[in-house]
Amino acid sequence: MAAKKPDEDQKKKTNWDKIKELEDELSKTKYNKRTQHHIGLVKAKIANLKKKQEARGKSSGKTTGYDVRKTGDGTVILLGFPSVGKSTLLNKLTNAESPIGAYDFTTLSVIPGTMEHKHAKIQILDVPGVVSGAASGRGRGKEVLAVMRSCDLVLILLDINRLGEYDALIKEVYETGIRLNQKKPDVKIKKKPRGGISIGKTVHLPDLDDETIKLILKEFSISNANVLIRTKINADQLIDCIEDNKKYANSVIVVNKIDLATPEQIAYAKEKFPDALFICANNPSNIINLKEKIYKGLDLIRIFLKEAGKKPDLEVPLIMTRDCTIEDVCNKLHRDFVTKFKFARVWGKSAKFGGQRLKLKHKLIDEDILEIHLR
Repeated sequence: MAAKKPDEDQKKKTNWDKIKELEDELSKTKYNKRTQHHIGLVKAKIANLKKKQEARGKSSGKTTGYDVRKTGDGTVILLGFPSVGKSTLLNKLTNAESPIGAYDFTTLSVIPGTMEHKHAKIQILDVPGVVSGAASGRGRGKEVLAVMRSCDLVLILLDINRLGEYDALIKEVYETGIRLNQKKPDVKIKKKPRGGISIGKTVHLPDLDDETIKLILKEFSISNANVLIRTKINADQLIDCIEDNKKYANSVIVVNKIDLATPEQIAYAKEKFPDALFICANNPSNIINLKEKIYKGLDLIRIFLKEAGKKPDLEVPLIMTRDCTIEDVCNKLHRDFVTKFKFARVWGKSAKFGGQRLKLKHKLIDEDILEIHLR
């Protein structure tokens, strides 16, 4: 019997087999200037194979994601491995009634609740616990992680006795296309009919030279394009920009069940996660601190509205997000306000003087007073 040809074996390999081989190769390759091109190309091939695998899953008719309608001034997802206390925390933060039990997978669907803080109404979502392999579909992982794409903040909940779960959880989140605590890189890729790849940069890229950029683009079948890079990026971030399907969101880390830990455990946890909030979900003062951390994590601000000739309403502010413009406020108040907008007057830190007359693109600051004039 004739021996099988190498390319026949290659054809039988699944995308996941190829991905595994490339990931193994990547783990064994040390990064330096000589291997930069090769590593960038391997990462691009892995991303391409994963994209094909996802497309195959969609074409098979499988659906991912729970149907959750966004409400309020911001949406937060409680994310963690099973039995870290998400349901208990949701019930303490909101008026929801999420099932509580001392066993895994108590929560089998998305349970929403509304948290009120500083006049903001914030939607909190309790989802089934994530497990290792979630991004590949294990334990309803794809459905759970897909909910994150509609969220404004991810609250990562850890059990102080299981801190090692953090790295595994972050890996699953990354694999599903969520980029935590990152801003979308300022990279413009404009395809053209001919002329090859032209690269313009306003920053130094120590981890990405022009040749590597071209190799990665060609792996995604981009041979002719104008590329403009305005922020420092690496190969992974360039691939994210090419695929243009990533979700960027803020996150906060909350370490739960500190009442069950020793002083040594708490000290170690604080050293490992210096920016985390340490709580016992049954302690009311912990919940107040957590509400404030969620509010700040959402980058919410208060805008006070004023009618012409009247005093401003300083009791009930309009809740907006940081760096919002007068146009954003108009859109939130009524869909016709932008088309009928004449000018606005602003009192507060964003104005040069009280009652300054400003236009739609003016950025507002927390506790500004806004008076809108329409035609």
